[in-house]
Amino acid sequence: ERGVEGKIAAIRYARENEIPFFGICYGMQLASIEFARNVCGIKDATSREFSSERKSIRNFVIDFMEEQKLLKNKGGTMRLGAYPCSLEKTSKVYKIYNQSLISERHRHRYEFNNKYRQLFEKHGMTLSGICKDRDLVEIIEIQEHPWFIAVQFHPEFKSKPLHPHPLFTSFVEASLLNAEQVSAKGVPSRKKAPKKIKQKAKTKRKRKVVNERANY
Repeated sequence: ERGVEGKIAAIRYARENEIPFFGICYGMQLASIEFARNVCGIKDATSREFSSERKSIRNFVIDFMEEQKLLKNKGGTMRLGAYPCSLEKTSKVYKIYNQSLISERHRHRYEFNNKYRQLFEKHGMTLSGICKDRDLVEIIEIQEHPWFIAVQFHPEFKSKPLHPHPLFTSFVEASLLNAEQVSAKGVPSRKKAPKKIKQKAKTKRKRKVVNERANY
């Protein structure tokens, strides 16, 4: 058990209750799956990484890059290093970076499946960062949400104690604002946390769960 469904349930809770959410790499992939299932209505939306053996599933929202689908030996074939990313000028991330072209570092094998781009946009997800050289979705955001941004790259690789990455700065600011609003108004009426979240919280108190990931 890698806790995938618990993570997806937590992302849904943050999205539906307007709690700031920042997804990084695997976090973006799971945010895409959650949105596909619960907003776009694709109930079997998943990633090929953890559902490749289930032949009944057809909606791989997260999939291999095209040139890797036929590879049998995948050693040394991850997408590594810095790549350019163009930002949508009406997006939140454009305002955060204050520039239209950025460069971020990557370490992953799976990508957002372009087959679902139009459907996501139709239901309110903004695909705000694109690597135009490869036509890959690098950033997604929900503009109607106070702060819901997920990125395929690793901004922590370019963040320093005295020079934090702008995405982290913006996320912390949004989280502090959310905490102040909750404190001022009292606890808002939010949907109850999914049972999976509660169950996993209890389990975590009883034993330490080590969850290793080396190939996402």
